[in-house]
Amino acid sequence: MNGKLHVGIGFDVHSLTPGRRLVLGGIDIPFDQGLSGWSDADVLTHAIIDALLGAAALGDIGSHFPPGDPQYKNISSLILLERIRDELARNGWQVNNVDATIVAERPRLRDFIDRMRQQLCQTLGINISRVSVKASTTDQLGFVGRGEGIAAYAVATLEGK
Repeated sequence: MNGKLHVGIGFDVHSLTPGRRLVLGGIDIPFDQGLSGWSDADVLTHAIIDALLGAAALGDIGSHFPPGDPQYKNISSLILLERIRDELARNGWQVNNVDATIVAERPRLRDFIDRMRQQLCQTLGINISRVSVKASTTDQLGFVGRGEGIAAYAVATLEGK
């Protein structure tokens, strides 16, 4: 695509809580806790959504999918990502690439990264070579290091007409 390149950054964090599924990048991760939130609380996908919206100057995830709205209760964040992908297309944008980092002390995520990338690129309609997902820890520092939550950062580029 020959056009303007825009860059956006996203961030999300949720606390860990017993009795919930842990979903990251649309993938169920076996763990004894899940993330607390109105939707499925997928911090990785939420950070990516905010990065995409930021690149297009279209607000943030909360303005598109307000917490507390019953239609979004426990919804898959991949459905939200699909809706944002379609909104971007309606506004003349194409996703160029996504680079994201999950910050979690536990569980170890290495074995799930490729499946996350596959799920995200399929949802975004782009080649897997354009989606990077990494995992890191905080070396036991802060709320993430104490195992109280998981955070994610994302950068996305869009090409437009």
